[in-house]
Amino acid sequence: MGDVHARLAELGVAIPPVVPPVAAYVPAVLTGNHVYVSGQLPMVDGALPATGLVGADVSPERAKELARQSGINVLAAVEALVGLGRVVRVVKIVGFVASAPGFTGQPAVVNGASELFGEVFGDAGRHARSAVGVSSLPLNAPVEVEAILEIA
Repeated sequence: MGDVHARLAELGVAIPPVVPPVAAYVPAVLTGNHVYVSGQLPMVDGALPATGLVGADVSPERAKELARQSGINVLAAVEALVGLGRVVRVVKIVGFVASAPGFTGQPAVVNGASELFGEVFGDAGRHARSAVGVSSLPLNAPVEVEAILEIA
């Protein structure tokens, strides 16, 4: 897999500080050799860059970018808890998409996070996944991504 931090630098991805929880939970939990990352919103510098429903207020293309940012925030939670250098593989992600009625493009939106993990970790970034449409998300976020990662 190589040095994950060097790969992030090549990709121009800066890992931000971990996003503080918006309720009564922690950003990530280590148990055994797995890290379970709580749902991460696409926060940038403490704020959501867009809000609303995908397919109405937010374009699918913009939502895919936001899913990528949520993925970056997943990486930030892992970095803060155990360090990204310990990641062996991304096991599973679940992407939630706040969807306008009739919107069915959730898989393409969640690809924003899936493609990021592939770019960062190579084959170890390939994962099982669910892409789920929901009526709303916390803080009126368009997307949220949670993850399970195996660590050394």
